[in-house]
Amino acid sequence: MKLRKQPSIEGSSAFLLTGSLIALFIGFSPYLFYLYEIFPSSPVWENSFFTYESKYYQDVLTAAWTYFSKLIPFLLLIIWFFTCKHWWYHVILVPALMYLYQMISAFYEDAYLDVIDLDSGDLIYLAPFFILILSIVYLIRIKVFDRIYGIDLSEIERENISPFSPFSDKEYKEIKSFREDTSRDGEIQEEYYVKL
Repeated sequence: MKLRKQPSIEGSSAFLLTGSLIALFIGFSPYLFYLYEIFPSSPVWENSFFTYESKYYQDVLTAAWTYFSKLIPFLLLIIWFFTCKHWWYHVILVPALMYLYQMISAFYEDAYLDVIDLDSGDLIYLAPFFILILSIVYLIRIKVFDRIYGIDLSEIERENISPFSPFSDKEYKEIKSFREDTSRDGEIQEEYYVKL
C-alpha cells in the first residue's frame, strides 16, 4: 500500500490569500473610487500631516476625483497584467502607461499650475514604450505560433528562405538539388531549361 503525498497547505493557502485579496480589491474598486468624496470642497486641505493646495482645479475634491479616476483603472490594469495568462498580456501595459501618464500630468498641473494639454501631442513621449511593448508582443506571438504549428524558425533562417517567397518547399528543394550537383554542369543546365 503506497501512501499519497499530501499537498502543501502553505503554498495553497498563500495562493488563496493572494487571490482573495485581489478579488476583494476588484470587487470594492467602485467604492475605492468614491473615496474622493471624503476630501473637502475647498482650494486648501489641511490636516495634521500636511497641507495640500489645489492650484489648477481650485478644489481639492475635483483634484481627488481626477486622481482617483486615473488611479483605479491603472491599478486594475496592473492587476490584470500580473494575473493574465495569455500570450498577449504585455499589451495591457499600453493603457496602463497611458493612465499613469495622465495621473502624473494631472498632479503636475495641479501642483505647479503648469497646464499640459494631453491632446496636443505630449502623448508622443510614450511612443517608444508602446513600440517596445508591441515589439515584445509580436516576438512572443511568433514564438507561440512556432510552438503551436511546429514551424522551425531556425531552419527557415538557416536555409535563407523567405516566408513571402512565391516558391513552394518542393520547388526550393529542386533548386537546391540543382545547385549542389555541380559535377554535371552541362546536363544540369539542360535539365533546368527543359523544366522552365
